[in-house]
Amino acid sequence: MGAPRTQPPSGAYDGSHRPRPRPANDPVNEHLADISLRLLQRAGPEDRVQTVGPKIAVVASKSGEGPKALAEMQERYGKQPPAEADVIVALGGDGFMLQTLHRYRQLHKPVFGMKAGTVGFMMNLYRPEDLAERIARALPAQLHPLLMTATAESGNTTELLAFNEVSLLRQTKQAAKIRVSLNNAPKIEELVCDGVMVATPAGSTAYNLSAHGPILPLGAEVLALTPIAAFRPRRWRGAILRSATEVRFDILDHYKRPVSATADASEVRDVVEVVIRESREHTMTLLFDPEHSLEERILNEQFAI
Repeated sequence: MGAPRTQPPSGAYDGSHRPRPRPANDPVNEHLADISLRLLQRAGPEDRVQTVGPKIAVVASKSGEGPKALAEMQERYGKQPPAEADVIVALGGDGFMLQTLHRYRQLHKPVFGMKAGTVGFMMNLYRPEDLAERIARALPAQLHPLLMTATAESGNTTELLAFNEVSLLRQTKQAAKIRVSLNNAPKIEELVCDGVMVATPAGSTAYNLSAHGPILPLGAEVLALTPIAAFRPRRWRGAILRSATEVRFDILDHYKRPVSATADASEVRDVVEVVIRESREHTMTLLFDPEHSLEERILNEQFAI
């Protein structure tokens, strides 16, 4: 047990999404503003101190506009290790956001993304000024990842998390043959296909949508089960499942028709069984500008033409 936390002074950031305001004429405010101004004028990014608002750690993609945006943000807000920050700001595209969620999930820090990459569905607009105010106003979106347990031909078992989807894909020119079971009850004895996936609501607008799967509202507590180029049953288009459902895929004739399983960007080759369930133990929080919340984006995507 560590030392008990003291109550933060009025006006200090207390870890919530809203700072406690001080009166406009408070002399403490004026004193802090004067100190901040003098520090910003003479300090470099390495020793600049964040004196007002949340402690911000900035991480960025190494490609695209990421390095340039990182330099600009660190010039404004200094360098803060993610482990010591209140909020992690991720600069890049959706791929980098997924990397950030996986890399820092054990820190349990909220993540505020800003687009500095090619695809930015999960990102806010890049605007370096007034960042503390944007974070204070941001709307949180709770993400519950999928937990994939994959067993390979070798007998090795691998557990991986996926915030977007878990997808199974054939490894050769031969179509995959997969038995689909829900909560230990077989539903499709033999699905002949290029692959099949389970997607979260946050991931339903990504690979799942490209495979003609349904867009799921955030917070609906459902998952999308979507086939990829199904040959048999020919008319099966997938299913919407309760988030508490356990999905099991058994690979049939796996020596002749090998299959890989991928959780977001992490792949396991030559699988024989894959079990997927939603994990409530590994929740992450994304922060969005109120005018462009993730829930609104998912809703609008259903009307895109």
